[in-house]
Amino acid sequence: MVFWFVLLYLLVSVAIGVVAARRVSNSTDYAVAGRSLPLFIVIATTFATWFGSEAVLGVPAVFVQEGLDGVVEDPFGASMCLVLVGLFFAARLYRHNLLTLGDYYRERYGPFVEVLMSVAIIISYLGWVAAQVKALGLVFHMLDPGVFSQTGGMIIGTLIVMTYTLFGGMWSVALTDFFQMIIIVVGLFTIAYFATDLAGGVDAVVHQASSRDLFSLLPPATPHDILFFIAALLTMMLGSIPQQDVYQRVMSSKDVATARRGPVIGGLLYLAFAFIPMYIAVAAFGIMPEKVGELMQEDPQKILPTIILEHMPVAAQVFFFGALLSAIMSTASATLLAPSTTFAENILRHVRPGMSDKAFLRAMRWSVVVFGLCVLTFALVTSDSIYEMVAGAYTVTLVGAFVPLLMGLYWRRATTQGAVLSSVLGVVAWLLVRAFAPEVFPPQLAGLLAGFAGMWLGSLLPQVVRARERPALHPIL
Repeated sequence: MVFWFVLLYLLVSVAIGVVAARRVSNSTDYAVAGRSLPLFIVIATTFATWFGSEAVLGVPAVFVQEGLDGVVEDPFGASMCLVLVGLFFAARLYRHNLLTLGDYYRERYGPFVEVLMSVAIIISYLGWVAAQVKALGLVFHMLDPGVFSQTGGMIIGTLIVMTYTLFGGMWSVALTDFFQMIIIVVGLFTIAYFATDLAGGVDAVVHQASSRDLFSLLPPATPHDILFFIAALLTMMLGSIPQQDVYQRVMSSKDVATARRGPVIGGLLYLAFAFIPMYIAVAAFGIMPEKVGELMQEDPQKILPTIILEHMPVAAQVFFFGALLSAIMSTASATLLAPSTTFAENILRHVRPGMSDKAFLRAMRWSVVVFGLCVLTFALVTSDSIYEMVAGAYTVTLVGAFVPLLMGLYWRRATTQGAVLSSVLGVVAWLLVRAFAPEVFPPQLAGLLAGFAGMWLGSLLPQVVRARERPALHPIL
């Protein structure tokens, strides 16, 4: 019964995406939906993109193990990223009227920085999209272990998402995200209602969390713990800002006001709804304590699917898997489109300059296929958890792309040399600390600080040297 309802849901999602493809007549329609999305669609697609497998499976698994302190990266850092984008980046980027974030780097720093930043952005998506693919495999396998292996589920899920993303681009992503946001919200509220009833009420669930000290957000008051806490918070809060999927939602907005408000509202909604899966996971302690103990040792990511399948009625199961698939597919489609668009616009155009718009549109679609296959391969071979894959994805852009974006928008003296040195020093510092002293100092924070140092040094030092070498107009005799 549940399987057939889920199959129907998948068919509806694909149908919406394919119908949306009729709106695509050129590359701008495909990449940024013709810059015409209203506020409610921008909010929906921002929320649905952020609310992926890590929010439903990864975050609750970490929360029941470590408490709020363990999930500071996501949802706290992730939601604040969207708020910061809306407040400080959206309006400035929207006015440039560009197709990708890589285009901004080219406009501000030149083609070399464009390619450098675009490569960093594309690499960062590998782990994020692979996490969604891995989650799709887990969901299909748990729906019917006899029919679907986890590998088979990954392949089928990738093909489904690739289908509607391939044809409709941002239009398909936006409209399916709106539909999927409704499923996520209704599904999570329904599951929370059933979980509360089975666990003995809200007070009982809160008591479970309190007795396990899961409400502790702040780290121990030692310099080491505070430093690593701050680094974890900054990883997704700042590392998610120079991302093409965020930029696409800004540029798809119909006007500047929508571009500003959409990410802020979407980010706050994400933070609020991210607590519902955590609440359900805690309720599981009171509903199936022995089973939860086993899953804590085996795979905490299976706690939510297990409680749904073993203790809730069919209606609740349908809502849960509908919500879970909505969360995964909305994120997967957006994060599949973003790097593909970046590759076609900011790397392939240098190889094949002078492409017609029709040829460029075809190139973006082929990029979706190629990147989708690369992501599927990576998901099949990696052993990282969903939460680790998502959190690690943003480190690359944090140390290599955030500082040039921020300083390019807010510091007039930022130069191409500064951007290059910032990216190089940021990545090198991150890799060195990660290799030799990851327990002493946060590698991502070392990379971020080195990035700022590289920007200032690379931008100011040549200017100082030139000023000293230039003779005075009226030398004093």
